[in-house]
Amino acid sequence: MKTLLLIPLAALLAASPALSKAKPAELTWTDGPPSLPSGVQMAVVSGDPGKAGKFTIQLKMPADYAVPPHSHPTDEVVKVVSGEVHYAMSDTMDMAKAKTLKSGGSVDMKAKMNHWVHASAPATVQVSAMGPFEITYVDPKDDPRGAATSAK
Repeated sequence: MKTLLLIPLAALLAASPALSKAKPAELTWTDGPPSLPSGVQMAVVSGDPGKAGKFTIQLKMPADYAVPPHSHPTDEVVKVVSGEVHYAMSDTMDMAKAKTLKSGGSVDMKAKMNHWVHASAPATVQVSAMGPFEITYVDPKDDPRGAATSAK
């Protein structure tokens, strides 16, 4: 007797985080973490950015929002969900040297590489990385926590 495994396979595919896509209306938005400049909203798409392991979050940035030059101990992939953002791999925020990512575009930010991001108009980005999430600002004065330490 031949048995079709279509139902279990369909259930497995539906449960797979790589194949399921959370719709914005299904996400729970909160104020961003204290390690990011105020004004940003965050939603966890998958995983837990505060724990070891893969996570994906979305960040809603208001107009004229910037995350000053910083780095992370792990690689991250930043994808623009809506709007557009400007970014560069550098120790200083120089808009003249910025590249632009439009909706659907993505960039790999390598571990320990200083970079920054700026949104001229409202934009939403999706960030995928390995947790726990940590950020170190190039200039300690830019750290919204008031210190140049890494935090979750």
